[in-house]
Amino acid sequence: MFQSFIVSDLDQCRELWTGLLPQEFLTDLWEVRACFQRHFQRPPAFVVCRDGGQVKGLLPLSWLEESGGYGFFPGETWQGKTWLEQNRILAQGEGTLEALLSSCPSPFHLRYLSDWGLPLAETAPVDEIGYLFHPPRYGYDLENYFQEFSGKSRKQILREVGRLEERGLELRYDHAPDFDLMVSLNRDRFGGHSYFADPRFIAGFRELFNLLRERGWLRLTTVILGGRPAAVDMGAVYQGVYTLLAGGTDPETPGVAKLINLQHMRLACRERLREVDFLCGDFTWKKMFHLFPRPLYLLSDQATRNLEAPAAAAGQGA
Repeated sequence: MFQSFIVSDLDQCRELWTGLLPQEFLTDLWEVRACFQRHFQRPPAFVVCRDGGQVKGLLPLSWLEESGGYGFFPGETWQGKTWLEQNRILAQGEGTLEALLSSCPSPFHLRYLSDWGLPLAETAPVDEIGYLFHPPRYGYDLENYFQEFSGKSRKQILREVGRLEERGLELRYDHAPDFDLMVSLNRDRFGGHSYFADPRFIAGFRELFNLLRERGWLRLTTVILGGRPAAVDMGAVYQGVYTLLAGGTDPETPGVAKLINLQHMRLACRERLREVDFLCGDFTWKKMFHLFPRPLYLLSDQATRNLEAPAAAAGQGA
């Protein structure tokens, strides 16, 4: 019989997270999520399931006041939805996931879930599709990668990028002031729809930028065309995975997104990385670039209210 309870003390939540969850991807790291927790200040609510005295399940939640419900920790929201990807639920053994969800305070809306150790592909709807590039598949050589394209498509991409490079291409790396340039480009292009329209996001990203730089994981890439900055992307390399986190492009330079993303792929080949994660978002260039799709899943009380769960005793505890 499962015993379920909720932990709301942030220090205890950190101990549960670091002690029970793997640290395979960048967003698995408590330090990364803490960058946003410190600025969004969401009350945590970690649902824990024990069986026979052992913790078998962990569901890290945060209370989102403006939506009147729970989201995945740390509850950093953009347009009312959490933003960080590759969210993990620990659920070991039959019935544990159902016990967690039945003990979860309602309402809840959990996005970008990884199917790590869980049959989410069979039971949960797809939230969004992430897009990946795998350098080892092509022998770390973009020429091999382009062999997958039709001749027409390959020529179209290279011709468009080549026209931009003819303006005089310069690449600048890890120049700290370009963080603010990236924010400005993103806000100028997307206005109120930019996640940088929220000062909490800017503060969280700035703290993340500093963390990545201190750890030696930062990759800040600036494309300069004809002496004028045209695009800035912020990414991180952790455990052989290059994750692109945020960016900004000059709206008056069409095609620059293709150019800078090819630079990321070249860097990944040069550094012999195992994967580039371009995150979710249905941008046309991602499908055009033949990237590998990876679904991430959604769970909500609307979708799971009818699941039968083993008996669980809900309460407060550590």
